[in-house]
Parts: sequence; structure tokens; C-alpha cells
Amino acid sequence: MTIALSSADLSSQSRTYVSDNSAIVFQREAIEVVPKCKRLKMEKKHGHFVLVHGACHGAWCWYKVITLLKSMGHKVTALDMSAAGVHPKQFHEIHSFLDYFEPLMSFMASLQPEEKVILVGHSLGGYGISAAMERFPEKVAVAVFATAYMPSPSLPYETLSQQLNETLDSDKTMDTEYVFPNGTDKPPTSGILGPNFMASKFYQLSPPEASSINSPSIIYHIYFSVRHVGLFNDEESIKAVAVTKEKHGSVRRVFIVCGKDYIMKEEYQRWMIENNPPDEVKSISDSDHMVMFSRPNELCSCLQEIADKYT
Repeated sequence: MTIALSSADLSSQSRTYVSDNSAIVFQREAIEVVPKCKRLKMEKKHGHFVLVHGACHGAWCWYKVITLLKSMGHKVTALDMSAAGVHPKQFHEIHSFLDYFEPLMSFMASLQPEEKVILVGHSLGGYGISAAMERFPEKVAVAVFATAYMPSPSLPYETLSQQLNETLDSDKTMDTEYVFPNGTDKPPTSGILGPNFMASKFYQLSPPEASSINSPSIIYHIYFSVRHVGLFNDEESIKAVAVTKEKHGSVRRVFIVCGKDYIMKEEYQRWMIENNPPDEVKSISDSDHMVMFSRPNELCSCLQEIADKYT
């Protein structure tokens, strides 16, 4: 009740609120409590979040998170990787991870020397933020892996990919489409997620308007928003996402486990954590792979806690 008093009321030591001697005590408590509440509110730290999407998606997939983080007072930058979202390049122009993650690297290079950001990578975006940590460790306050690939010197791209393939369901990619420019006897060079695959594996716990096959206009809207992504297995790509203990390893990391992820299953996420322990692990038990759609509030709560602790 004392918190409801106005600043004008609290500024007057002579004001009497009750008719006995307890008035003085009441005033002093109120004067002490209100500034304390203000201090607690001010202790919420504001950071600069840089959001990196996963395969076939774009900056658009973060729209709920962007709104929530900005309402909390944070600065937010959501980037389209090359040939993703509304980026002008086409997938056939992207030949390696170096090309694909170029927008992120350019952004990091443009930061002021004293500026530090909170990198958030989702899914494939984990490789992107890892590459940024390797190249710009001094500009990263903390890196957040939201059900994302989390490489290390001992867990390179090839190892992470092989382990993921061992955990995938037998139907694996369903109606996902692949491009075989060198013939079907050669590995595909790119792929695009199919609507049924996205609805059942990516968005199965997301709101119906985002994922339900019973709402085809919506899922197909998402389908027409996704774009082909390169399937990079070349030496240049693998080198582009290689990391070292000296640089990448100097940056603090937090992993957010999504318990109902049907792509990067929890067992796979826990395997990465066990073999490459981050500084902290957070969990959103009832989130699908697209945590920014299925549990945006919980994700933002985690991100606020991370900002409070690491910035």
C-alpha cells in the first residue's frame, strides 16, 4: 500500500497520513520502499540482441520475439542470411557457409569497437553465431544457442551432422524437396522444407494459425516464405564454421533446450551439451523446434535472464 503513494506525498516529511504517532514510521517506510522498488525495476538490463534464423527461414520468423524484446527495452537486430528471407541473392549464388553467413559477418564488423551484442542462433544459425564468435570474440557478450548446432574444436560440423542423422525419424524429410544439378547419383546441393514436414516436425506445437494443415492458407503462407538453403559439405564451408578454443572458446555460451523438438530431439541437444558444456543450460520443456512461434514468451523470459546475468 505504501508503494501507491505519490512522489509528492513522499517528498514531504511533515505530511500526516494517520492520526497517531505511527504516521512518522509509516512515512519513513514508504520513503525507503518506493526507491527500492524503482531500483529493482532499473536492475533489468537492456542488451542488443542479434537474432540469426535457421535453415530455409528468415528474419521474419522472429517477429514475435522482436516485438517482445523491444517492449522490454532491448535493442534487436534480426538478419536475413544470404538468399534467405528478403535477401536479394538467390540460392544458386551461394556456394559455401562463408557466403551464406556473410550478412552476419558484415554486421559484426560494422559494430563500434566498444559495443558488445548478445548473439542468438536458432538451428542452423548456431553455426553462424559460432563463426561470429570465432571472428569477433571481443564483440560478443554471450552467445545463445536455441535448439541450435553448437560446435566446438572437438565437435566439428561433420560430427554434429552425423550424430543428428542418427537421431532422425525414419520418415526424416517427408515432402522436403532437394535439387540435384549434378544428377541424382550425386549429392543434392540445396533443399527446401515441405509444408507437411514443417507442420509435423517444425511447428507441431506452434499456434494453429502458424502450423495447422487444417489451415492451408497459413501453412502455405509460411511455405512460400521459406527459401532453398544450400547443403554445404565442401571443404571451404567446413573450414568457415571451424572454431578454436582461444577465440570461440573465450565467449560465454548458454544453450536453450526445447523439449518437444522433433528435428533436433532433446537427446541430441543433451548430447551436444554433454560433449561441449556451455556456461549455462536453460530449458523450455513444451516447445517444438520453432520456439519463437510455440513459446515466444518463455523464450524472451530466458533471454531477459541471460541479459541480466551476462551483460
